[in-house]
Amino acid sequence: MPFGLLKYGLSNDYPAERHFSPAGELKKHYDVVIIGAGGHGTGIAYHLAKDHGITNVAVLEKNYLGGGNTARNTAVIRSNYLTEEGVTFYRESVKLWQNLSNEFNFNVMMENRGQLTLAHSDAAIRSFRWRAEVNQHLGVRSELVDRQQMAELVPNLRMSEDARFPIIGGLWHADGATARHDVVAWGYAKGACQRGVELHQLTEVQDIEVTQGRVTAVLTNRGRVECGAVVQAVAGASSVVAKMAGIALPIHSYPLQAMVTQPYKPLLTPHVSSPHVHVYVHQTSRGEFVIGGGSDPYPLYNTRATLDQRESLSAAVLELFPFLAQARLLRQWAGITDMTPDYSPIMGLSPIENYYLDAGWGTWGFKATPICGVTMAELVATKRLPDIIAPFALERFYRFEQINEAGATAASH
Repeated sequence: MPFGLLKYGLSNDYPAERHFSPAGELKKHYDVVIIGAGGHGTGIAYHLAKDHGITNVAVLEKNYLGGGNTARNTAVIRSNYLTEEGVTFYRESVKLWQNLSNEFNFNVMMENRGQLTLAHSDAAIRSFRWRAEVNQHLGVRSELVDRQQMAELVPNLRMSEDARFPIIGGLWHADGATARHDVVAWGYAKGACQRGVELHQLTEVQDIEVTQGRVTAVLTNRGRVECGAVVQAVAGASSVVAKMAGIALPIHSYPLQAMVTQPYKPLLTPHVSSPHVHVYVHQTSRGEFVIGGGSDPYPLYNTRATLDQRESLSAAVLELFPFLAQARLLRQWAGITDMTPDYSPIMGLSPIENYYLDAGWGTWGFKATPICGVTMAELVATKRLPDIIAPFALERFYRFEQINEAGATAASH
């Protein structure tokens, strides 16, 4: 093996297959242009090619593959939401996650570890009971657990009644999981490129041409490209890109920060979150403790990390796991979350013909990646809106039919 690796490294002729399409000139016309090469954008391209035979597709990314929110999230997968529409949607996504490594022939490092959400008040218990019943009715494994059950699930969780906010119960979601975030974008992009889709990195969309109510072209830093349809999948910049097409989205964007410790021996299996103290934590397979919380309190298009949030997250996580007091932080980062008024995404048609929206994902876009790829590709290819995403249409805000998922966030915003 060492000699084989050395021979491979020194060779001018690399036998390995090329995963992504080589950098080349943009064509003058594509059937579909997808703006954004994160998990959603590459997933839509993959399913357009695989399921519908549409391969004259360009995925345009202003930075690098998976370099936006796909690279800046904490990779949590779950379906324990509150509304019937939300639970149904994320339930189907979790099912698709189970087979994603086989789909790609590429290990996405998915780990089924469960999620425990903590209740510190009677109001939280009532909310959790409601969520558990909705989840169970729709085939999602969630249940209300008491203090003894929680101590068995997470033995090193601080259960003291002398705590500032004592833990009185919790919501256990057995289907909770994590996966390797960048590998998801790589897997989808690899499969799409193998089928003829073009991936163009360092290609920024600067304007969108609309003629008589129909999208006709996109202008990039590398030239003008005509297109039959456009899909925007640009988490963190949804309202900015939509504005280029003359579409106003009900979105405010906020930084969302997280941090990770140096690796330690395995101590924590489930993902543990507390909306009350605004923190969540899980330990990766490499031993790092990933710690995150709520969004910053002000709108901003900036991924800077702040000392204020680091101190806030540290104080909150130490209330739950005092043993982390001596843990050394390895790094801290931020993504940009596009928050809608009802904490649910915007998917489907737009006021512009042949312009499709995959936007407003807030903090739950990663877990929805597989189902978004399937359903948005179906919409673009067939012009028929899949029933499962119909409730998330932009028009719901004008019909007063919001899907309020604010109560189902892992750490309140």
